[in-house]
Amino acid sequence: MAYRGKVPLKDETELTAHLATLLRMENVGVLLGAGASVGCGGKTMADLWKDFTSTSPDEYRWLYENNFCPKPMMPPPGAPLSTPPNVEKLLDTLAIAIVEWERSCASELDQGKKARAAIYRALVRASFMDEGWWNTPEGVSHSEDKLSSHRLLLQRLTSARQPGQSSPWLFTTNYDLAIEWAADSIDMNVINGFLGLHSRRFTPQSFDLGFRNVQAKGEAQFGSYNVYLAKLHGSLTWKEVCGQYYEIQATEAQGEIQSFVKGDTDKLAFTVLPSAAKYIQTVGFVLGELFRRYSEFLSRPQSALLVSGYGFGDEHINRLLLSALLNPTFQLVVYLPEFSGLEDVSKLPTAAQKLLSLQSPRVTFVGGGGDAYFGSFVEHLPEPSIYNEDLRQLQERLKALDAATNPSEGGSS
Repeated sequence: MAYRGKVPLKDETELTAHLATLLRMENVGVLLGAGASVGCGGKTMADLWKDFTSTSPDEYRWLYENNFCPKPMMPPPGAPLSTPPNVEKLLDTLAIAIVEWERSCASELDQGKKARAAIYRALVRASFMDEGWWNTPEGVSHSEDKLSSHRLLLQRLTSARQPGQSSPWLFTTNYDLAIEWAADSIDMNVINGFLGLHSRRFTPQSFDLGFRNVQAKGEAQFGSYNVYLAKLHGSLTWKEVCGQYYEIQATEAQGEIQSFVKGDTDKLAFTVLPSAAKYIQTVGFVLGELFRRYSEFLSRPQSALLVSGYGFGDEHINRLLLSALLNPTFQLVVYLPEFSGLEDVSKLPTAAQKLLSLQSPRVTFVGGGGDAYFGSFVEHLPEPSIYNEDLRQLQERLKALDAATNPSEGGSS
């Protein structure tokens, strides 16, 4: 189920051909949401909320009794469960309330902090994935099946780059390390804003750097050697020390993270940044710089953004995405499993409805349940060989010549 504007695409071959064209544009990026990490042990926001309500029933009850989230309603038999609240908006509201309670020494302060810590524990559990990946300096094996789709995504994106074109961008709302581990397993460089060897400090100028083979000339420069990664909501291994942000090695970070998850402490030492309150504290530095890079990418001429696993739950990202269509050369492809055609889009997220209502040929939606999951999205990306136009033309000429010289045989390959 795929539509480019209001025109349906015939089959997967036509979709792959369209993606092949987009991947040859000057600037290519991918936006990944929580759904992209489900296959390697992550949780969607709905599963995260379910985990929170089951593991922290007292904090959940306190939240809805104090009007931080809607009171749960029992659905009729056979009806689906009610939609969970927007966790980030909930944390925004809670963070603002905690600041006020601290100012006034209110009695709700302790319970508010406990509720916030419980939500953060659910966030960390949803992003932690395989514990074995954290415990060894060797990292993740190149044969790890759970990260096969992430590896294939990185390989196909970088292999599609033409000589002189910039490396692809990966934007993600996830806190997990799936992209970093997948890149490490295939020896690919990731530029994520942090520089240093033993002390990796956030230095946004690193996004203006890149890797290249100094011996490659001309067509030998085909492909790229790195990807740019902007984690728009923070990461499990970022740590704030004296106003500076550092990236900590996973083996070093996992002890403190596990201590927080087990409830030994209510303070998360590492940085997950999903709230507006935290955004204000870091504007112009970490999140401010990352969102600037996201906005800058969307405004570049000849840019294509492919979206997978994202449920349009972040209004800041949505606004920038919608405004990007003012760029006349911008192309957008959205993989949304809930999309089932243009006849009824009322159940889709509001931002998705707005994009579909434009009926622009620069906006492509792919749906159909499992056919729009992250794994399917990666499989739809064309193999690098499809980009060799000279080889394709040579094959066509050889076939025509063969058919002309062997008319009785109908041609042979």
